[in-house]
Amino acid sequence: MTRKARIEQRLRDALTPVVLDVLDESSMHSVPRDAETHFRVTVVAAAFEGKPLVTRHRLVYAALDDELAAGLHALTITSRSPSEWEASQSTVASPPCRGGSK
Repeated sequence: MTRKARIEQRLRDALTPVVLDVLDESSMHSVPRDAETHFRVTVVAAAFEGKPLVTRHRLVYAALDDELAAGLHALTITSRSPSEWEASQSTVASPPCRGGSK
């Protein structure tokens, strides 16, 4: 199973999202081909309702703790409640690579 598939499954299991988008952005960075180290996730879940951003991100990180321990290097997170997503479907852009040859 790819890291992307594991991330999707772990976020589904932990947060039951109504919207989930996982994008592998590793190719935008100075890492070996197929490294699966840099990801952007958009998670829309009722579990985020009324929670501050830091708590939402902690929930995402907790769901992915094994992946982070196993080499997941960078994670850009957009976390919204369903009502927030209805109001705005904009997502957080990943920062540009600041190291290596890219």
